[in-house]
Amino acid sequence: MKKILLKITYAFLVTIMLFGCEKFLAEDPRGLLTPINFYNSDNEVKLAVNGTYVQFSRSHDLYKGQGNSSSLPYFYQWGSDEINNGRLAGGGYPYSLYIFSEGVNESKGTWRDLYNIIQNCNALLSKIEDNDKITESCYKQSRGEVLFVRALAYYHLTNIWGNVPYYREGTSIDEIMVLGRFDKNQIQLDMIEDLKEAQTLLPDIYPDSERGRATKWVAATLMAKFFMVRSDWQGMRDKSIEIINNSWHKLLDDYGAIFNTFPLEEYNDEIIFSFSYVIDVAKQTYTDNYNPRLADEPKVASQRNALKQALSARDEGFTGYGQCFVTPEMIKTYPADDLRRPWNIITNYLGFELKYAYIPKLWNLHQINSPRANHGDNLIVYRLADIYLMAAEAENELNGPANAYQYVNKVRERAYDPDKPLSGLNKETFRQAVRDERKWELFGENHRRLDLIRWGILVETIKNTEFTALFAPANTNIKPHHVLWPIPVEEFNLNPALLESDPSNNGYR
Repeated sequence: MKKILLKITYAFLVTIMLFGCEKFLAEDPRGLLTPINFYNSDNEVKLAVNGTYVQFSRSHDLYKGQGNSSSLPYFYQWGSDEINNGRLAGGGYPYSLYIFSEGVNESKGTWRDLYNIIQNCNALLSKIEDNDKITESCYKQSRGEVLFVRALAYYHLTNIWGNVPYYREGTSIDEIMVLGRFDKNQIQLDMIEDLKEAQTLLPDIYPDSERGRATKWVAATLMAKFFMVRSDWQGMRDKSIEIINNSWHKLLDDYGAIFNTFPLEEYNDEIIFSFSYVIDVAKQTYTDNYNPRLADEPKVASQRNALKQALSARDEGFTGYGQCFVTPEMIKTYPADDLRRPWNIITNYLGFELKYAYIPKLWNLHQINSPRANHGDNLIVYRLADIYLMAAEAENELNGPANAYQYVNKVRERAYDPDKPLSGLNKETFRQAVRDERKWELFGENHRRLDLIRWGILVETIKNTEFTALFAPANTNIKPHHVLWPIPVEEFNLNPALLESDPSNNGYR
């Protein structure tokens, strides 16, 4: 097993030094990003680039974990028809219940951290431009990586809030504090152009010691995602097929092996991009949301000690937060003969019937190599099966299902034995089949809620989803404006211009 352990450690130190702004708008980032005698070598630039990844992966408000903070999965996964927050605790239940508002809205950390990343990327791009102290190869790779990271930040901002402040250069606090909201369509188009450039600058693959960095295929995947949210079927299809035909990535034969990312197979051929974590160094708590709590299990409470002993004999434990449960809707509708189902829905473990249904592909119960709040499991962001399904969806929207079957059926090959390829569908029935396939293949991987939004069916889907009794109010609570989040009130207090183009704050006023 090889990781960029040392690099991540150094990157975190550099992040503290260079990107230490704790709150958005607290200080002028250009001052923080100009320490004496920095950016004077390829290694120093690489450390600064590493810092941009670290900002994404180590923020509780982005990818590191949920806990009581508003991380990205709150928007992309919670409040869908797949997962319930387990109980009225932690920071996520208002999003599952659709009771969040301007006043009940913990997204300020997500907003702040995404803009911190953008500020730091802008500053870094300016520092490497015309820098004669670094090599041409360092310049090209670093520019490509930073263009990707900045585009990823704007991807999330425009998905979550729609029109948002936009800047691509080093910008002073005084300038930022009067910026209004900018048309998200133009932001997305600009990011697509940036990603086109990034794809030409980035390598096809890295050596094992450098895995986890953005390759040309990572940039291409984010580009395809921008096409997807814009319903640009031609761009989405062409870029997806390019990745399928030209990249070195391939589908694994075994669905479960995709998620065996710790400790043996951190990077496999299907994973296009993931964030890397290391116990005691760059740990994550995300896994704890999917690991059960012993306080909840098993269904027969008198068997709890016996379950604890059975787990202990395997160096395992139900020591997680136990917050992400499979909805009754998914338990009923996930095909019983689908070989992916046991990896996505488990209701019995070690012979004990469980009170709740969990997603075992996303948990890690081992108490030695993956202890509570100190997980080293990588977090998969993009993988190739998603790209196949995007190709199928876009081809069908453009030309019907005739040439789209090959992409969806490739994903289904490992899902059934014997194989059950789709056939004989029209455009409308194929559309629904692909939507179902995305639900089953990508279950719990932070795609579902955005899919429902871009298909225009979030509200009707939630209204018709069977939830546990505790979260059944979501059926009536959800409203059309919930497809976006309200901009955090704290930002309006700093910058009233954010209300000028939309006094309703995305419909929450």
